[in-house]
Amino acid sequence: MEVKVLDTKGKATSSKVKLSDSIFAIEPNDHAIYLDVKQHLANRRQGTHKSKERADITGSTRKIKKQKGTGTARAGSIKSPIFRGGGRAFGPRPRNYHFKLNTKLKRVARRSALSYKAQNDGLIIMDDFNFETPKTKEFRTILSNLKLENEKVLLVLGNNNDNVYLSAKNLQNTKVVPAELLSTYDVLNAKKVVIAKGAIEAIEKILN
Repeated sequence: MEVKVLDTKGKATSSKVKLSDSIFAIEPNDHAIYLDVKQHLANRRQGTHKSKERADITGSTRKIKKQKGTGTARAGSIKSPIFRGGGRAFGPRPRNYHFKLNTKLKRVARRSALSYKAQNDGLIIMDDFNFETPKTKEFRTILSNLKLENEKVLLVLGNNNDNVYLSAKNLQNTKVVPAELLSTYDVLNAKKVVIAKGAIEAIEKILN
């Protein structure tokens, strides 16, 4: 599959890039995508939620009324969940939501996500570029040239580039990642995936 390479002005250059069919043109595996996205979202959770149960409430443990003969339900201490100010029954406790997936499955999920983008014209291949210093205005100009200023964009670079990363840091709908940190969630969460020419080889090396 051959794709034209665009420059920073949004115009097609004379060069083309051949994308591997084993990554960008496979039959997508929806279940693999589901598991990978589920793991990504679960691993982002802090799991620090906590409510006070009756053992955590400060108060007397005296039995507040006799067991029988009151005509109402029996009750123990004032810390019971049925009373105002009492502990919560079965409240959330701190827990770890992390779980693991096989590396092969995660590769299948990323290949599937990239194939979906390729099938739906969601991929753009760009020439490699850099800034001498972080310039958000220049980065925004590039997005405007690509007609992506109002779209959610994922830019994939061949390696870490601090100037490009910092230039896009303040843009709400734009995320910049190196090829080795590319995730299924980021690919699917973006309207357009812009891949730098130098990142294609890295992506194919990781996912093949």
